[in-house]
Amino acid sequence: MSAAVHPRVALYYAPPASSAWWREGCEWLGRDPESGLEIATPAHAVTHAPRRYGWHATLVAPFHMTPGVELADVFACARAWASSVSRFETTVCPAQMGRFVALRPATQTGDANLRALAASALTALSALRRMPSRESIERRVVDGMSARQIELLREWGYPYVLDEYRFHMTLSDSLDDANARAAIVSDWKARIDTLGPLPVHGAALFIEPLPGAPFTLWRRLPFNNAQDGA
Repeated sequence: MSAAVHPRVALYYAPPASSAWWREGCEWLGRDPESGLEIATPAHAVTHAPRRYGWHATLVAPFHMTPGVELADVFACARAWASSVSRFETTVCPAQMGRFVALRPATQTGDANLRALAASALTALSALRRMPSRESIERRVVDGMSARQIELLREWGYPYVLDEYRFHMTLSDSLDDANARAAIVSDWKARIDTLGPLPVHGAALFIEPLPGAPFTLWRRLPFNNAQDGA
């Protein structure tokens, strides 16, 4: 990829490429961010926003690279981090998060494990992330943010990290219709009964090649006891 493009990069959790979890999520959202394949799906009308980002959970939110850092540097750093992480599985459940529906950890232990995973990823990549300007950060302070979230925003450029991090895999747009949200929750409860625990066997680097463009899965990062496709 041309260095002149200056894409945004994100470190996401993504289910293994060969897993039913990957196929199910991509089909639900209507796009496979790894192959670029668009998928016709009945849920297409309510998944416009998450479709652009692809089937994932954020570990390190999209960022611009600090001057002098190249994509190859991010890949090397992220791959080294992934090689130090052991894979695990965790149970998840669909839940309403305000007007959105998302998959969330089903247990406190799972929540803690995923928060620790995201914190270690953030720390590992921190030197490669270009911090937003002070003016840009202050513009992101909005009503409803807690003092802790504002503190994290000013320190990390993003408010939902470390103790404020919440693992979630978004399933819908913002929906005013409570019945529509409840229907999605019911649908995914049935799907999870078949899919079983979520395999946290690796992460992936996603790239936004141009502002507003769909994110693409650029490189998978298997954890230290997982296969490359896992």
